[in-house]
Amino acid sequence: MSVIRSAGLRGFRATVTELGGDPEDCAARAGLPVAALDADDLMVSDEAVAKALEIAARDLDCPDLGLRIATRQDFGMLGALALAIQSSATVAEALECTSRYLFVHARSLSLSLEPDPYGTPGIAALRYGPLPGLPAPVQGTDLGLGFLHRAILFLVGPYGLRGVELPYRPAAPASVYEDFFGAPVRFGRPAAVLRIPTSLGPRPLARGDEHLRHLALTFLAERAPAAGGQPDVVPRVRAAVRQSLGTAPPDIRTVARLLTVHQRTLQRRLSDQGTTFAAIVDDERRRAARRYLVGTDLPLSQVAGLLGLSEQSALTRCCRRWWGTTPSAVRRGGGARAVEVSNRTEYLA
Repeated sequence: MSVIRSAGLRGFRATVTELGGDPEDCAARAGLPVAALDADDLMVSDEAVAKALEIAARDLDCPDLGLRIATRQDFGMLGALALAIQSSATVAEALECTSRYLFVHARSLSLSLEPDPYGTPGIAALRYGPLPGLPAPVQGTDLGLGFLHRAILFLVGPYGLRGVELPYRPAAPASVYEDFFGAPVRFGRPAAVLRIPTSLGPRPLARGDEHLRHLALTFLAERAPAAGGQPDVVPRVRAAVRQSLGTAPPDIRTVARLLTVHQRTLQRRLSDQGTTFAAIVDDERRRAARRYLVGTDLPLSQVAGLLGLSEQSALTRCCRRWWGTTPSAVRRGGGARAVEVSNRTEYLA
């Protein structure tokens, strides 16, 4: 099983709710953490994401659900990859960057530029979809290809799309697809493809910034699997713990399952990076505690609950260990300046 950034679910909650459905129920039935509906950086099962989309489409009798969600997604959901793409000098450079670093967003997806399947001069095939041997779910492919089309429009405007190929025969009418893409659509083809003019490649991007592109590519390269084949796991564990605080006790077994690794493997990787699961939980609790104590007037018992602590006395013990004082003293010592400093040091660290 592979994983995908939960940013790919942007728009799912709003679209399903708008259609009268229950997005959290769809997620739960698919085995998807509900927290993934509202967070960008959780790494979740791509199978669960595809299943949630299919469940919602079936329950709501909405065969074009993937296309509808695509209209709600923005380019920024790609994070650092979006910055690298926008800072590219040409469309060809942007596509090469996307192809190389798409794994940061979704490890099982690929993007490649290939010859036109019909041999038409001046036309190339921009092929999108899962790696060879993996299934192409209808709603997931609609969503991804729809987002890709809209991303190109965002970058360069109308780009002369000549046709669209899809590897299935969807329940939605062909006219729905042709209205969305503004081009002829063929179904039951070997792969999901946008047929684009070859003249699009050298087209310059007005936002090109070589310095910014270098910084973004450096950041992305650091996210590549290391020599041992494993990416940095600490940020993903932090994100998972942060999402679970206040909803469920932070548990390494749950987080390991979310990251699709064995519990012992996760412990070993954290140890290799100089930390432990318990240390990460404690650090995230400390950060959250300062935000709640300095930035809100919530009762201390409620703050303890939001931190996943069993009672207020546990919060007191933690505060004494973290800062050598009580929760009330931390709150009294707060204020606008403390909130500002806390936001900079706790959110951005």
